[in-house]
Parts: sequence; structure tokens; C-alpha cells
Amino acid sequence: MALVTSGSGAAGPVIAEVEMNGGSDPSATTVRATVVQASTIFYDTPATLDKAERLIEEAAGYGSQLVVFPEAFIGGYPRGSTFGFGISVSIGNPKDKGKEAFRRYHAAAIDVPGPEVTRLAAMAGKYKVFLVMGVIEREGYTLYCSVLFFDPLGRYLGKHRKLMPTALERIIWGFGDGSTIPVYDTPLGKIGALICWENKMPLLRTALYGKGIEIYCAPTADSRPVWQASMTHIALEGGCFVLSANQFCRRKDYPPPPEYEFAGLGEEPSADTVVCPGGSVIISPSGEVLAGPNYDGEALITADLDLGEIVRAKFDFDVVGHYARPEVLSLVVNDKPQLPVSFTSAAEKTPAAKSDSNAKSY
Repeated sequence: MALVTSGSGAAGPVIAEVEMNGGSDPSATTVRATVVQASTIFYDTPATLDKAERLIEEAAGYGSQLVVFPEAFIGGYPRGSTFGFGISVSIGNPKDKGKEAFRRYHAAAIDVPGPEVTRLAAMAGKYKVFLVMGVIEREGYTLYCSVLFFDPLGRYLGKHRKLMPTALERIIWGFGDGSTIPVYDTPLGKIGALICWENKMPLLRTALYGKGIEIYCAPTADSRPVWQASMTHIALEGGCFVLSANQFCRRKDYPPPPEYEFAGLGEEPSADTVVCPGGSVIISPSGEVLAGPNYDGEALITADLDLGEIVRAKFDFDVVGHYARPEVLSLVVNDKPQLPVSFTSAAEKTPAAKSDSNAKSY
């Protein structure tokens, strides 16, 4: 595993979402952070968890205090799969193969909470890191693209569900709501995340800025060079560090055909064809690239974050502070869970969906 660098916990209550007067630990001036650029072992969640632990151990060995994984690292990002759509508009047989692909994908997803979450929490505690992990979350028969947060004491803090899946993602993933847009006030700073193209949603970014985000995690599946422009803009706009983690995948990281077939590439790619070249990067609040982008292979991209840079950047531009005009422009966020079914006679005893009890409302 290559290391790309820029050069150079104590017991307490469960970390809740930020308060307006909260802030990073004034005694901590530098945070060492790592974004992981590596591939899922597709359809094999236990093996992917084993790989995640090896990568966390390696990052911790370099002194990293925060480790960020790509979008859908646990459960996998289904590159190349159409799940039967785009083949026919009929309701019949063309989609039958896609239904079986979805059954397997559903089986590889994880329940939150569940045994895999317990194991990830144990990894964070074992290696004493804050962990931000991209997963495919299974709730009943619906899947969500989510990010899970863990602290160095081995505790699961909560999750963010992708608010707006992109394109064909809407066929296989459900939609998040405003109840899972957390920012956690930690000794390292205020940490939160948005996933892939929802980072291009200005109002959603503003919700995080309103919670005072300082370390902005952006797990993604977008490896295009133009993604770097978006990450730089967010760092400058938010006056925050941006940590974007993407997978580096070759065709051989997915099951072989006919078990798993790639569409949209003209012909089936060879085993060594790169199907996602990565581009993981760490950017400072001033827009300086601290580490990456890396397009060479699996890597641990690491940088030391000078938290003083946040204050220096806010002197110029504080998007929800001295540069705001709330009498002209303002944002209201509906942060209540949007449940499809509720029972008025037993609302407290029988919720219609599992709640994320550790993710307190802002």
C-alpha cells in the first residue's frame, strides 16, 4: 500500500452533534488525517471488512487520527451494472437478471446497527482513530448509500444517508432525509460528510456550514479531473478542510462475467482494466492541495491539518457568519425523519423505522 503524504483520546461522553458555541480542542493544533483509496472486495463483505481493518491499522501506524474511506466501501459501488435497466422498457424477462443482481447486492449490504457496525466500532477503538466509513446500508428491503461515524473509544456515533442518489443509483438506493445530516464536535474538530454528487448541492453544503463543519469528508465515486475543482471550491467556500476518498478499482476487483457484467464500455474490459482511477485528495481551507490527487493505484493519502488555517480562512470569508445576509437569503432545513408509516396510538412504542439514536438532532 502506497503512502502519499504532505510531509509532515480520552474517555468522555458520546460525541453529539455540534452546539453553536462548540469548537475543536484548543490544545490540538494539528490533526493527521488519511483518506483511503482502495477497492471493495465485491459481494464479499467479510473479506472487505478484513481489508478495511488492515488499512486502518496501516494508517494508524503512520500516526493518523482520522481515517476516511470511499463511498460504498462496505457493500460496494456497482460500477458497470445496469440491474436490467437500459435493456428494455418492458416489465418482463430482461429485468429478471437485474433482480438477481439486486438480491446479491442486498445480501452484501449491512444493517445499521448490526454486527458489521459493531466490528467497525471495535476497529476504531482498537487503533484509536476517528473513522468515517462509506457503506451500503440495508433497512428491510431498501438500500441506502450511507456514511458511518466512529470515535477512538470504539463507539458508533451515527450516520449520514445520501440525500440524493444520482442517475441509475435511484434504481437501487433509497433517498435520505434531513434527519441524518450530522456534524460531530470532536477533539479533532467538527466532522461531517456528504457523498459524491450531493456535494454539488449548494443548500445541502450550507446546512453543514451552518453546523460549523471544519473537517468536511467527501467520499465519492467520481474520478473525473473536474471533481478536483468542486473539492477546491468547497474548501474555499466553507473555510474547511476537505477530505475526498474514492476507490481505485480494476475489472478484476469485481466478479468475472457472466456473474458480473460491465455495461457502457463497448465490450467487456480485461481483468487489469482500470474502471475507477481514484483521485482521492486532501485540500486546505485556503484551497491548497495538501496530498493527492492520486490516480496511480491503491494508496493511503495522508496530510497534517493545521487547524489554525480554518480561522485564517474565515477572516476573508465566513459563509454563514460575517459574509451572510440572512435578511435577504436564508435556509430552513427540515431535520425531522420522514417515515412512510406512523401509528398515532403507538408512536413511542412502535416506530415505523429504526432510529439512529446516537445521532442527536442539531
